[in-house]
Amino acid sequence: MIEKYINLNEDFSVEVELDIDEDVETYPWLFSLFIESELDEGSKEQIISTVEKKTFVKYVGMRFIDGWSELYFYSLNSKNLQQDVYAYLQQNGFKYEGGVVKDAKWDFYRGNLEPNELQYFMIESQKIINMLVEEGDDISKEREVEHYVMFDTQTQMQRFSETSKELGFEFKDEISSDECQYGVALNKCHNLEYKTLNDTIKSLCELSNKEHGSYELWSTTLAESD
Repeated sequence: MIEKYINLNEDFSVEVELDIDEDVETYPWLFSLFIESELDEGSKEQIISTVEKKTFVKYVGMRFIDGWSELYFYSLNSKNLQQDVYAYLQQNGFKYEGGVVKDAKWDFYRGNLEPNELQYFMIESQKIINMLVEEGDDISKEREVEHYVMFDTQTQMQRFSETSKELGFEFKDEISSDECQYGVALNKCHNLEYKTLNDTIKSLCELSNKEHGSYELWSTTLAESD
């Protein structure tokens, strides 16, 4: 499953394959391919398929930074990974660089491609936003948004609820789930633009982590028409 997100701290976009088979996770060689171009979908898919024609090679993601598309693959073997794709890139006039290094523990994938907690929530948030936009919503408009956080104990929940008021959140209701008895729904008026959501969720994650809580995303309704 390919997911996309934006790294706001360093201002670049990331595409990552999250469903990695266990046998693929044993591939020790990282093949990095840097192309001076923002690839269209057709070119990207052609490059990926050219590399993956080699046996035991898996595309795991890409980044687009400062005009360069960076594609990453893990392979069981280190030899002859570049030959076919370099020929394709030369034939189509791409400027490129590449290299193969050993990364048996997948440190690059986990440190640079795999989403962290906040980025994961932004991936899920984008799915909600897409559904709202399909219904004609204007995400730049402020509206009441409910955020959900779960805890192991009632004391943790109560402390969190009190502290969250300092960040402009209002207590709405206590909630529960099959996995967790103590939870809280908080309200706050804000728009659904990427940076607003990123900052809002980040503040809730940081605050809930102090009380060993678990942020559980948000919900809202369509913004009112003018």
